[in-house]
Amino acid sequence: MSFDVRGKKILIMGLGLHGGGVGTARFFAKQGALLTITDLRTQDQLKTSIAALKKYKGITYVLGRHRKNDFLRADIIIKNPSVPPTSPYLVFARNNGIPITTDVSIFLRQCPATIIGVTGTRGKSTTCFLIFKFLETFFNAHRKKNSPRVFLGGNIRTSVLDFMDMTTSRDVVVLELSSFQLDDLAHDSWDNTSAKRRSPHVAVLTNILRDHLNWHTNMQSYIAAKAMIFKYQKQSDILFANGSDKTVEKIIASAPSRVKCPQLAKKLTPIVDANLGSHYRSSVALAIGVGTHFNIPQAMMTSILHAFKGLPSRQELTAQIKGISFINDTTATIPDASIAAIKRFRLLAKKSHLILIAGGSDKQLNFFEMAHLISLSVDYLILLPGTATNQLLHELTKKKISHVFSLQKTESMQEAVRIAMALAKKGDYVLLSPGAASFGLFANEFDRGNQFVAAVKSLNEKI
Repeated sequence: MSFDVRGKKILIMGLGLHGGGVGTARFFAKQGALLTITDLRTQDQLKTSIAALKKYKGITYVLGRHRKNDFLRADIIIKNPSVPPTSPYLVFARNNGIPITTDVSIFLRQCPATIIGVTGTRGKSTTCFLIFKFLETFFNAHRKKNSPRVFLGGNIRTSVLDFMDMTTSRDVVVLELSSFQLDDLAHDSWDNTSAKRRSPHVAVLTNILRDHLNWHTNMQSYIAAKAMIFKYQKQSDILFANGSDKTVEKIIASAPSRVKCPQLAKKLTPIVDANLGSHYRSSVALAIGVGTHFNIPQAMMTSILHAFKGLPSRQELTAQIKGISFINDTTATIPDASIAAIKRFRLLAKKSHLILIAGGSDKQLNFFEMAHLISLSVDYLILLPGTATNQLLHELTKKKISHVFSLQKTESMQEAVRIAMALAKKGDYVLLSPGAASFGLFANEFDRGNQFVAAVKSLNEKI
């Protein structure tokens, strides 16, 4: 596939707010393509993203709607990962022979560096960061002329095309890949013969739990998307997988590459449990497995683990006010993630109270186990509005789940934090762990977390 796209009519479907669409647009603008950007959001909603592209002239924006003629006129369509392949506009383009691709698909074919791809329902961001940190520390310790560099990208609110031209065959790229991004690889139609399809040279699969069933047609589709991380690997490639996950164990049997299922060394268990929580043991084991594959000394990786307290917005201690701990776990967008957080902070709270702020938008997930654990472990429950909240309440009101906690509803994060502060005493934990998506009340889960942090900061300033 050639990148001589000068004068080509390229349609970018979905500019978005997280930077990925901006990076893709910037890449093709620099290549001299004729860009049309279309998004269902309005100009006002996208003003930050549009401002980031203001220096590139000749971009046509079609905002607040899509038009079939724009898709029909395009030589190539670059879709945002959040747009499902079943979109009627993409179906229309596909039926008219217009090739559709994504930034990740382009990157996997064109990037000369060694690519490590990481996916999974939970733990992939932490796994990615640790692999990146291990490699970065190792390369810096042996820094010489023309020594390798390490890049971190993928599902982290930027486009991989932002740095592709900077990479060489000596370098290593660590990519976090979502199920959306991986699913796109199966639907790519730009010069997409089977011989040119790619999976990362080193693939990492953390786990597979129920998620995004509002986007994927069913659980089988979601699993198939995750399996794309290794589907096009070669025999010389390698897959690191969490063998203790039953679904992962089942699907990796079809992997064409070498498969390794590393286990965490017993001596590292106390470090991981204290710094991150026991639910991160498998993620750390996978990161260390990859590090070992790249000949990184165990002592170096252990030293990094000692200092690593977790990524922002993932069970992050935001503040301590009057002896009350406020925890931001906004990236817990599925019940399983909230279950892990509730278990961890129930133990840390000991005999003090655990106050949970939860709820939001449903992704067609099951809330029975989360509701059951809330009834056993949570002292005060504060619920944000949304369809997932309705599902959680439905489970909580079933006769088999006893009500041993105090329940309150709220319409804003600021009010939720204010209620929590009024209920809390010294030694208590206030945990934001929604177990649901953020659609409706917040721009995204990070906006939700930022509003929590801002509300907590406002409390602290008033004291």
